Parts: sequence; C-alpha cells; structure tokens
Amino acid sequence: MAYTHLSEAPLDLRAPGFSRVRKGNWWIRIITLAFFDYLSLSVSWLIAESYIPPNDFPWDTSRSSFGMLITILVEIAVMAIQGLYQPGQKRYDYFNIIKSLAFAHGLLLAIILLNKTVQTVQFESPSHLLLPWFLNASWVCAGRLFVNVTLEYLRDLQLFGKNSVFVICDPEEQAEYFNFIKKDNRCKIVGFDGAKALDRYTRKATLEQLHDLGVTEVFISWNAIKNRMFLCWLFHAAGITIHILPMEVKQIYRDMELSKIGRMPCLTFTCPLITGKDFWIKRMFDFCFSSLFIILTSPIYIAIALAIKLDSSGPVFYKQTRIGLHGQKFKVWKFRTMRPDADKLQKELETLNENQDGVLFKMKDDPRVTRIGKFLRCYSLDELPQIFNVLQGEMSLVGPRPLATRDVANFSERHFIRQEVLPGITGWWQVSGRSDIIDFDQVMRLDLHYIENWSLWLDINILFKTVAVVLKKQGAY
Repeated sequence: MAYTHLSEAPLDLRAPGFSRVRKGNWWIRIITLAFFDYLSLSVSWLIAESYIPPNDFPWDTSRSSFGMLITILVEIAVMAIQGLYQPGQKRYDYFNIIKSLAFAHGLLLAIILLNKTVQTVQFESPSHLLLPWFLNASWVCAGRLFVNVTLEYLRDLQLFGKNSVFVICDPEEQAEYFNFIKKDNRCKIVGFDGAKALDRYTRKATLEQLHDLGVTEVFISWNAIKNRMFLCWLFHAAGITIHILPMEVKQIYRDMELSKIGRMPCLTFTCPLITGKDFWIKRMFDFCFSSLFIILTSPIYIAIALAIKLDSSGPVFYKQTRIGLHGQKFKVWKFRTMRPDADKLQKELETLNENQDGVLFKMKDDPRVTRIGKFLRCYSLDELPQIFNVLQGEMSLVGPRPLATRDVANFSERHFIRQEVLPGITGWWQVSGRSDIIDFDQVMRLDLHYIENWSLWLDINILFKTVAVVLKKQGAY
C-alpha cells in the first residue's frame, strides 16, 4: 500500500496515537510558578530601586517598565533552562535557584556594560550590585516555599494537585507498592493490573484503559517490565510519565532520573511536553532525504538496471514480501541479484543454512547469486530501490531490517518487538557486522539496543557508519 502523505503512514511505538501533549496538570504548575516568580522578582526589584540611588543603579529596570519586563523574563528563562519548572523536587531546589539568579544577574550586567548607549556607572559600594540579586533570590525562594506549602495543604484536603496514577505489578507485590505510593500525597491510585497488561496482544487495550481513566503517571514493577523496557516509548507517545519501582541497578535507558515516591526509590522516565515530535522530524527527514537522493543518484539506478539486463535474463527489480510494522506484509524493492527461480531453490538449500538458530537464512557463495549480483551485494547497491519503500512510508532510512515471512514464522514471542518500529534500510545490526553475525539472538540484542536508545542523533550516527561499512565491504555477501 502506498502512502501519499506523511500523516497517512502507519505509526510505530514512538509516535503518539491519541495524545499529542503530555498528560496531567503540568501546565498549571508551570503557569503558577512563573506567575509567583514574576511577582516576587517585580517586588524585589522595586525594593532594590528604593534603596539604591538612581545614579548608582546600573540596571535597566528603573528606566522603563519594558526594561523591567525584559530583565525579569531573562531571569525566568535562566531558571527554566536550569530545570526549575520541572516536576518533582527540582522546582524547590533553593540552592539551584540562588545559583541561577546569580548567573542571570551576571549575564544582565554584562549585556548592560557592553551596550555602548549606556553611560558608564560609578559604583560607590559593591552592595549596590549584590543587593538586587540577594532580594531576587530571597523573594523567589519565599514565593516557591509559599506555593509548596499551599499545594501540600490543598492535597491534604483532597482539593487539588493529585495525579491519577495506575500501578502495574504482580498481585503479590500490590499491597506493598500501594502503601508506599499512598504515602506520597500527590498520587491518587485509580487502577491496577498485572504484568499481562504489557503483553503484545493486550498493551493496546491497556493504553485505552489508561486514557479513559485520565491517568497521567504509571508505576510499573521491575518484574513486570524487566524484559519490556522498549514499552517506555509507548507510554511516552501516550503522554504518560513512567516510574519503575525498586529494581536491580544497571544502565537500561537514556533520559531517566532517580526519584522518591513515598520515600521509596524508583526510576522516572518523564515524557516530553509535546509527544512524538522527534518521530515526526525523523519521518520528514526520511521523506526529504529520499526524494533528494533519488534525484541525485538516478544515473546510478539506470546504470545498474542496464547491467542486470545484460548479465542475465529476468526482471531488473525483485519484489519480496517482508513483514513490516505491526506484522503487516509489504513488498520490499531490491535490484535483482539472483536467478529468477531463487525462491524455489531456497528449499533445497535449507540444509546449508549457516545461521545457528535457523531463524534467518544466510549462506556464503550462494549458487543462486548472479555475477552482477555479487558486485551489487558486495557494496549493498541492491538495497538502493528500498528508498522507494521509504517514500511510501513502509520503511525508514534507519531501523531493524524487515525480514521475510519465512524468518518471522520462526520467531519466538520475544522477537516480535522488532515489528513495533518502522523497519529500516540500515540499522545497528548492519553497522555491527551484518552477515558476519549468525546468531539471531545477537541480532535481537542489537535491535533492542537501537529501540531502547533511539534518538535522531543515533540515526544520523548509524547512517555515517553505514557508509564506512559499505565502503569496507564488511559482512556483505
């Protein structure tokens, strides 16, 4: 099936389904904190102006209300960059507030002194420089403390501030985890389910249930998710924050932080404010790059097509059924490198399969490969037509390789995670040995590494590594 628009392409687990913005009342928190910060900074600047003589006041705040506004916005922006509007205890990190405002004051003073239109100021006392910073920090910390105490009071009264949370763990762990979570008065437990809720055939229904309940955060026990860390992308796409309950310590994911819920340590994966933006940037990059690549390399396509025709009888292109996103079948395009009857001959060659577990079919010196086919495979030129699959939205430039129906039929349950993200022309497997890797479990580990650590920069890194691997003819046959 061809997809004429990017928005028509099927979505993988990194893309939002029913949610485009992070769930919860985070925006109320940000607006409230920003309002009180603005109010605190305004009052502190007015107090500073009243104590410092006008001729010895270097700041722009005394000259106009616009100068006051810009000064305060710069201070708020610096605090935002330092994470002081993030959820959890970060927003009440008073030492970080003091440091951030000190940096903001230094930045503002540097801008003022570099502005040639401002007359040189003679300072009678260092206190004229330090007093505004001291007042700003004192008033902002006091305002944050007031917000914190008020919010805790409203939570105790069950009036405001509680997040709807869902717990996924084994039944025998439920009581213990519930007791810890209830100690944190910002959480309201609205549901519970076992580890089966994360299974391949039930996770969609689980996400729909979370959506109906208005869940903003999910607590998952280590036993329930230890082999399913890739599911963090699904919850991110749904705009839901994840907390992993006590677990063995090891590096399992990027962008995680250690937090405490009811004095219980857990790992937190905060989803971005706008979900799926990186995935859509990836899709746009795929589309634009593929279009440009086809235009620039069209002479190479024509030359390869002529070489194939002159070398052997049969069609120029070879279309094979592969299993793609969500287990859907599609036709992958390749330049033909084998005899036209290659599929029929494969059954006779199964006994010579060099893959250890038999999931993939790999064979050096395959007698079905033509002379020009060996050259094309050596430099991976036979893969070039898959750019058209990328344009159609069936594939991405980078992702797990789509496998033939014969290979997927031999999958174990744990292997199907490969089908939850868009397949790619190249991937972590291809830049880590390609056909030299004959153990499919090792292939799975490489694919899981890609899925769990995916980022746009990782995709770009793999594309550069692919060029080097192709030029070295590493693992190609």
